[in-house]
Amino acid sequence: MRDITDLLTRRRSAATLDHAALDIAALQYPGLDPAPWIAVLDSLASAVNALAGPSAPGRDFVHAANSVLFGDFGLLGNARDYYDIRNSCLNDVLHRRLGIPITLSVVYLEIARPLGRSLYGIALPAHFIVQYDDGRFDSYIDPFHGGQLLTRDECVNLVVERTGAPPPASSFLPCGPKQIALRMLQNMKSIYVRTEEWQKSLNVFDLLIQGSSAPGERKHRAVVLIGMRRYRDAIADLRAYLKADPQASDRAEVVEQIENLQRYLAALN
Repeated sequence: MRDITDLLTRRRSAATLDHAALDIAALQYPGLDPAPWIAVLDSLASAVNALAGPSAPGRDFVHAANSVLFGDFGLLGNARDYYDIRNSCLNDVLHRRLGIPITLSVVYLEIARPLGRSLYGIALPAHFIVQYDDGRFDSYIDPFHGGQLLTRDECVNLVVERTGAPPPASSFLPCGPKQIALRMLQNMKSIYVRTEEWQKSLNVFDLLIQGSSAPGERKHRAVVLIGMRRYRDAIADLRAYLKADPQASDRAEVVEQIENLQRYLAALN
């Protein structure tokens, strides 16, 4: 877990997204060896470089990347079973060639990075895409839909179709590896909580709290700790949440929850 921890805490600037994403996959597959999957990414990058050429214009690079990733390699968006945990694990994405928007975008980003290409993650509401912008060629790319090229207006329409509201302008700002890793962890958290896999949920929350200053993560981790019957730890998290956000809109509810947990513990003694 060194790479994901270093990325979230910025202790080591050399930590890369591919290794961090495989650390995230190791939450599902403890002991996962990243080397074979890094080799797959390196092979894909080499194939794209061979097809496009190292000095190809941006448009030609994108067409070559799409041809290799979604043609030869056969990556697909898994719309049929979107919430399958394997869609969030980079090793599974590369093995099964199925993924969700963010993991497919990670593959795209990580074949572009060693080639020095100007590709960035774009965290739209309810969807994740990438943008190629080298100052000469500029396009949004949707890896979940086979590398479809999109204009900004088409991205806005896509978000409106999914959420009913246009995205804020800030959604189009490039996001770095840390923000991408946090969003991947949020996806895994939602799946583990939904399936009541409490220990795996807790492992994800521990990483999220390392990488995020949002006090709400501690409140949400308390739910997991309650599910694990770790009531004192849940109380500690709820108190930490209130200390970090004294004006929380749900303060009265959280105080009541703490009191209920304290009464329950007292009754056990």
